[in-house]
Amino acid sequence: MTLRHALTSLLILGAAPALAAGRIPYGGELRLAHTGPSLVGDPTLADTPVEATLLGLQSRSLCRLGAGGESHLAVARELSRPMAQTVRVALPSLGLANTLTRAWTRITGPEAPSPYRALLFPVNGEARQLSARGTALELPLSFPWPDLERSLCHPALALPVTTSAPSLGPFASTTGKGVLEARLGYPEGRPYLDRLLLSPTDERGLTRMWTSRQVHLALGALPETGTLSGAALHATYLAYSPRRVPADFRQAFESAIDRDDLTRLFVRAPAVSMPHLLPPALLVQAPRPRPGAPSSGGTRTVTLLYDAGIEDQRAVAERIQVKLHERGYKVALEPLARATLRSRWAKGDFDLMLHALLLPPIPGPALAVVLDAAGRRDLLGVELPLIGAVEDPAARDTRARERALALAPSVPLLPLYAQGLGMRVAPEVAGLVMDAQGLPFLDGAYLQPETPGSPGDRR
Repeated sequence: MTLRHALTSLLILGAAPALAAGRIPYGGELRLAHTGPSLVGDPTLADTPVEATLLGLQSRSLCRLGAGGESHLAVARELSRPMAQTVRVALPSLGLANTLTRAWTRITGPEAPSPYRALLFPVNGEARQLSARGTALELPLSFPWPDLERSLCHPALALPVTTSAPSLGPFASTTGKGVLEARLGYPEGRPYLDRLLLSPTDERGLTRMWTSRQVHLALGALPETGTLSGAALHATYLAYSPRRVPADFRQAFESAIDRDDLTRLFVRAPAVSMPHLLPPALLVQAPRPRPGAPSSGGTRTVTLLYDAGIEDQRAVAERIQVKLHERGYKVALEPLARATLRSRWAKGDFDLMLHALLLPPIPGPALAVVLDAAGRRDLLGVELPLIGAVEDPAARDTRARERALALAPSVPLLPLYAQGLGMRVAPEVAGLVMDAQGLPFLDGAYLQPETPGSPGDRR
């Protein structure tokens, strides 16, 4: 061996530990506690930040949006435009193509209508008569809509989790309840973690498990200052039926409710008050001046429906009940399961309703969902073509924001507040990032060795 060869061998041997130290470690179990329910297989109903995060472990949309808004393929193998007015979706199998077609047809038709159907409104026939061609799905557009591809990344348009397709995401439930194993063949690449151990609990249990170091990740917890956080896109509105409440109801509500106080005192952080149809993450504008109270018209009796699965909504509903009483309204409260609530919404069978939506991080598609939720689906055919005709993305977003401000007084939907995902992350968890939807991307998360002498409890 020459001197040069010997020196080269020594350099390689010396560098090996450094290279190994810099390599992301595979393996390990991440213990995750959350305040959500058991897995909700219907993506259109799993639309709180916690529920959407949990569903995303076992199912994915066609694509996902990175933190900068860039699109990455997930379930889809291809998203392309063979023609300017046609989007082509290529899927891994004929079965998945048919499953996706059925899922989208279901939410755009009368079977299980959802406000997220507005994301597919630009497709010919409002996507009610889709059909797969082999493993591909072609989506011809009724008008220019450059944001369609990114709209398809929304969690509500993900493939449903069923017994025949138990997992299409990075993890799969194979060994038992509450245990998710990494999928070795996941198209985006095997997750670094071997498995996730999921523990559903309430807020008190979440705090106890976190402070006693029983979990690495707590979803639904009050976030600590300076911790990782995402966009607040889970927007809550008060919908009202113009047929069932007086003409001056909007004025009565606006004069009675201080959104900042409502959000600060009755809504779990992270949350921001929302004075406009789009949340502050998409539209920053000073609120309009609050009007004075309307003249008294006697006592009116109304019923306020709210989501029994969202704890904050009970406190918010009770606060609205008290404040509207000052304006002559006797408000009865009725909690409902989300599926029932959405059914009542679709039929227009309500006086007042708290309606929470996970909005896409793009102003145009977000406005489409909001207008549909407001019962003004007729406006989609008027507003969306005008927005989609703007080619420059920044100018198109500006146009959507302008239309949101202009339309707000004419739609029976009162914005209240927007929330992000509250979570706490243990110091030994690395590689965790948030996507543009404000949800954590766990595929790239991994566990680092704990620092010796670390404290036994967390605060």
